[in-house]
Amino acid sequence: MTAATAKSAYLTGFRDGLPFIFIVIPFAVLFGVVAIEAGLTLAQTMGFTVLVIAGAAQFAAVQLMLDNAAIGFVLLAALAVNLRMAMYSAALAPYLGGAPLWQRALVSYLNFDQTYMTAVAKYEDQPDMSVADRAQYFFGVASAIAPLWCAATLGGALIGAAIPEALALDFILPIAFLSMVAPMVRTLAHLAAAVVSVIVALLLINLPSGSGLLIAALCAMVAGVAVESLMERARA
Repeated sequence: MTAATAKSAYLTGFRDGLPFIFIVIPFAVLFGVVAIEAGLTLAQTMGFTVLVIAGAAQFAAVQLMLDNAAIGFVLLAALAVNLRMAMYSAALAPYLGGAPLWQRALVSYLNFDQTYMTAVAKYEDQPDMSVADRAQYFFGVASAIAPLWCAATLGGALIGAAIPEALALDFILPIAFLSMVAPMVRTLAHLAAAVVSVIVALLLINLPSGSGLLIAALCAMVAGVAVESLMERARA
């Protein structure tokens, strides 16, 4: 790989990642606002968003913080929401497994929905790309998204710190989370998981420290897998 091809792959990735800023910026601003509303300091909010870089997990964790859940439950919830990243990593391994260790480590840090989906689509469309070009493309996509996510979070946190306590915006968080989850309900299995999670969460609402939400999530996963299995048998 020459410096020219590496630069070309990087710039192509950056260009392909730019459209996501219209989604990333509003949600990052919103996360900054609700994190401050949840009681996090500016440093804690920025540390959270820089270390995690995963909107759904961050919103889920902050929601549990608002519910005064124990730190263990907060971490488990964030981990459960982010389990899909393990599948993303496994799917990327055939394409980037030959990259240097430091690049693979950086890819694992920057591996989120937008970078994964964009990169895999490119790799499948151009199977002749070298491993080095694939890595540079991935970093290009991430460069268009990750810095703006952090910057927009900072802007939202500063806005949130200026909002008077009398104008608490706690209600925004569940609405924002629903707006992220709703588009993911695409199949009968997804719908079953969503319905089961809502029902179980409401039935267990009085359990301490948000444990009802974790049980609801587990039941939802079981329901989704069961419905998907039944659908596959029916198709067979």
